[in-house]
Amino acid sequence: MAEGTVAADQLRLFIERIERLEEEKKGIADDVKDVYAEAKSNGYDTKTMRAIVRLRKMETHARQEADALLETYRQALGLE
Repeated sequence: MAEGTVAADQLRLFIERIERLEEEKKGIADDVKDVYAEAKSNGYDTKTMRAIVRLRKMETHARQEADALLETYRQALGLE
């Protein structure tokens, strides 16, 4: 029975940690949203900024592969 209590206490601690982290994540997401809003109010295109952020997260070879594939598709569709 004592093991069940310890496991329940440990589980509760894990859940509480996750809840705190989820709250922090929400706060950070709100901060990021505010930065995009500020950039937009200064005339920047936030859709393009999001694309740049996404590209910067990618490893170089993955980004090059995606660029090459996009170029191939553009050429196939006559979007040059």
